[in-house]
Amino acid sequence: MTKSAYPPLLQLAVLLLALITAAAARAEVEIGTLSYLDRNYMKQQRQRIGELSLRNLGRGLNGTADNDLAILQTLLDRKLVTGEQKLELQAMGVIMGDLLAADLGLDWVIYEDKVGRSRALRYRQTDNYLFPMTMISRRREVGNTDTVADIYHKAHASMAAVIEPLPFQ
Repeated sequence: MTKSAYPPLLQLAVLLLALITAAAARAEVEIGTLSYLDRNYMKQQRQRIGELSLRNLGRGLNGTADNDLAILQTLLDRKLVTGEQKLELQAMGVIMGDLLAADLGLDWVIYEDKVGRSRALRYRQTDNYLFPMTMISRRREVGNTDTVADIYHKAHASMAAVIEPLPFQ
């Protein structure tokens, strides 16, 4: 048995500091449910894009990925929504988030950390999150022109990789 270069009390202090630091890092993130105001805001965001697409494209959102992603892309391609329209871009993120949630069994939650408060999608009670509200807006604000479908598929693949497959029935 080798003798440690550090006294037992110092070893204990280092271990306690490591445990406290790990606990503090976990405590810095709080997860909550959507409030009435959150739900109402997201409902308004959905309506904003739904009305914009009906008014300008003559067709509406229907909750299917093929239709809704195509509509979002057309709104961008026709410059009916531009990189400067943060509110509309984030509303498009709500639509995309709803599609991801429906397809992957995710839930909208409030994710709060030292940076701020965000609406996020969470897989069950895990620490796996997506932040779809800003996935389109942050890209467009800096001139990135990835298609909405590409953004959706990348987000889908990243979350699908951590979801446990269902057993054969």
